[in-house]
Amino acid sequence: VPSTLQDVTLVASINGSNVEGESKIPKQNGKISQVFLKPDGAQVNPEAAQAILNAELIVIGPGSLYTSILPNLLVEGMVEAIKASPALKLLVCNLASQHGETDGYGVDDYLRVIREHVASNLFDFVLVNSNHSHTPSGGQSQVVFKPEDAATHPEVRFIAADVVNVHIPSHHDPDKLARVIMRKVWQA
Repeated sequence: VPSTLQDVTLVASINGSNVEGESKIPKQNGKISQVFLKPDGAQVNPEAAQAILNAELIVIGPGSLYTSILPNLLVEGMVEAIKASPALKLLVCNLASQHGETDGYGVDDYLRVIREHVASNLFDFVLVNSNHSHTPSGGQSQVVFKPEDAATHPEVRFIAADVVNVHIPSHHDPDKLARVIMRKVWQA
C-alpha cells in the first residue's frame, strides 16, 4: 500500500543546494542536511493510515534512511497514524552505511535524523546488529550501536542480536530477523 496517492518528488538539501530525485541524491558528494517532499502537503493514503491504525506491529526498516524511510514518514498524516496506532513500533537499523547517504553513521545518527525530520521519537524498540565479525563490502562501514546510545535515547528499548547475512554482510538474514522480531519484540 503506497504511503500517498499523490505524485511527489523527493528533494534533499546537500551543501546548501537542493537535489531533486531519489536516484540523484546518493550520487552527490556532500552531507545531506534535510529531505522534503515536493510539492509540500502530500496526504497519507487513507488505506495506509487505516492499516497502520489496525496493526499490531509496525516495522520500519531496514532501508535507505534518506531515500526510503524518511520520504514515507514525511507524508502528512503518516507520523500521526503511527503515533495513534496501539501497535508496537520497531526500527530495524541498517547493518551498513549507504554511500552518499549515511557514510559513517551509527545507530544514534539514524535516530537523530529521524527525530529531526518528524519532531519526535516514534519507536518502542530499535533492533541493532550484534555480529560485527563480517565486514560489508564496497567501502561501506558497519552501523554500530554504542552503549551510550541507550543513555541518549532512554525512551527506546534496544535489542542487539545477530541478524547479519554471512554471505552478504551488508544485508540482514531474513530468517534471523524474523526470529528476533518474534522472540524479542512480539513477546515483549
